[in-house]
Amino acid sequence: MQLNGSEIVVECLKEQGVDTVFGYPGGAILNIYDALYKHSGEIHHILTSHEQGAAHAADGYARATGKVGVCMATSGPGATNLVTGIATAYMDSVPMVAITANVTLPLLGKDSFQEVDIAGVTMPITKHGYIVKNVEDLAPTLRRAFEIAKSGRPGPVLVDITKDVTAAVCEYTPEKPGTGKAAAREAKVSWTEEQLDMVAEYIKESQKPFIYLGGGAIISEAYDEAAQLAELIDAPVCDTLMGKGGFDGRSPRYTGMIGMHGTKASNLGVSRCDLLIALGARFSDRVTGNPRKFAENARIVQIDIDAAEINKNIRVDMGIVGDLKAVLRRLNKKLKKQDHGEWMREIAGLKERFPLKYDDSRLSCPYVIETIDRVTKGEALITTDVGQHQMWAAQYYHYTKPRTFLSSGGLGTMGYGLGACIGAQVGQPDKICINIAGDGCFRMNMNELATASRYNIPIINVVINNRVLGMVRQWQTLFYGKRYSQTVLDDKVDFCKAAEGLGCAAIRVTAKEEVQPAIEKAISLKAPVLIECMIPEDDKVFPMVPAGAPIEEVFDGDDVR
Repeated sequence: MQLNGSEIVVECLKEQGVDTVFGYPGGAILNIYDALYKHSGEIHHILTSHEQGAAHAADGYARATGKVGVCMATSGPGATNLVTGIATAYMDSVPMVAITANVTLPLLGKDSFQEVDIAGVTMPITKHGYIVKNVEDLAPTLRRAFEIAKSGRPGPVLVDITKDVTAAVCEYTPEKPGTGKAAAREAKVSWTEEQLDMVAEYIKESQKPFIYLGGGAIISEAYDEAAQLAELIDAPVCDTLMGKGGFDGRSPRYTGMIGMHGTKASNLGVSRCDLLIALGARFSDRVTGNPRKFAENARIVQIDIDAAEINKNIRVDMGIVGDLKAVLRRLNKKLKKQDHGEWMREIAGLKERFPLKYDDSRLSCPYVIETIDRVTKGEALITTDVGQHQMWAAQYYHYTKPRTFLSSGGLGTMGYGLGACIGAQVGQPDKICINIAGDGCFRMNMNELATASRYNIPIINVVINNRVLGMVRQWQTLFYGKRYSQTVLDDKVDFCKAAEGLGCAAIRVTAKEEVQPAIEKAISLKAPVLIECMIPEDDKVFPMVPAGAPIEEVFDGDDVR
């Protein structure tokens, strides 16, 4: 059938099973928006307040559902406003397709009005980028983009389309996803039975095994296999920020997060183990601290889909490249049940000796997080911004299921959480979706409350307001002689009034006894709600490892005192 480029875009989205697109229109992309208007009953478009919000919403949708998230923007500043969201998705391996429109082909490269080489700008932060200059290339390119975004190690793909292509006409033939010439041909990953036999031998010889679980366990849906491995080898399990929910956070084997703000049990346990098995984790600097001192007494096995991650940050004794779920299924069949009772008792002793704790005499973020956990029975989907509140949300909420903790880990994007929460709620409408934000982060993208109210998306935004840039202030307190340069936010901003002005309900909490009623009311309203929680400016996130120090040098508030 003969279709114009804009209609081809919509038909390709329908082919891929896309039901929701997040975006913002403009001149260059008007033809595509006209086609979306004609298909509004098939593809729901969420108009965000800012293109960055659209990218974060597509990201949150993808993380919450496992599908490819889609965002759209026009040329020039519309496209560049997507960049932070694309980079966020790239760092955390989130499948996303960003569709932008550019000026017409004759105007490319001439500094035309609202012209930007967005494919060039985003080259370092995408799995792949395209600029479509011929309508006959449009459908194959879009199909290829979706395949690349979701295959292998997922990530964002950019498709930039010149405006004349969106109006040009050509023959369109429907195609099922993953078939035909457009199907992605990722480099084949390979692992051998000999490698797995060697890992099985390492496990057999180990007396103190430890499992270190990352975001790859969630992406590959290897949580059941990871849990089975832990039982078979009788080992404790820690996780990264991205790995939250990949292993049951209430399991006796679970020791908490590892790294800069990880638990003492995880950091000391990994430092004492004789075998560390990394599952879909990349040994981020926030995890390893001083890489020369990381798990220096242990053999290290790393299983990852991306060959580039093997030996990139930490030298390993065995690197296995492959889909984690497939590798673990095969590895588990080679293992016999082991008993490491003495080691597990040692780990249990560390957990008992060094529990997470905070001042329970007054309102604090950990108390708010624990109350949310209790009220929602751990069944909520939590998004966060970046900073102290992010770490507290990782520490004090028990994540028992995958895709229930969405946060910007690799890039550390302030302002991520609200857009991501909108996308997550759209993708998982039956979930209670709660965004935990700091007052500094919330200022950056609180305009997206208007998006939530416009569509009556029932997200709950909990703003932890300490009137400072909390994490930066914590560093200034501990390492910069209390020189609080540009971190005090104590001004005339009223978040509750701002939320109400943007069409949302608002509740201010100033005492512990007000927290639970506020959360219960917010849930009952089934509408977008802001809960502002006022906490002291000098509350700190502990435990902590100084940047670049060995993780065994983890300290907490008692150590500081």
